[in-house]
Amino acid sequence: MEYTYTPRGVCSMQMIFDIDGNIVKKLQIIGGCPGNTVGVAELIKGKTIDEIINILKGIDCGGKGTSCPDQIARALLEYKEKNKI
Repeated sequence: MEYTYTPRGVCSMQMIFDIDGNIVKKLQIIGGCPGNTVGVAELIKGKTIDEIINILKGIDCGGKGTSCPDQIARALLEYKEKNKI
């Protein structure tokens, strides 16, 4: 299932997830620092939603109170709420 999220408070503009059940198969991040966003997207492939949330939630970027990794966690929390997972 494709799930699109609009991040807040970071450089990236959109996150497009391919989720199969409870597993993130692919993540494409539009905008942001390509080295970081592509790297993080590759590292989370094949992991469960909860694994990713536990790893990335709360990571801060430069005192912003969030980061691209934190926004991935927030996106997945929102996905879980909307889909009753």
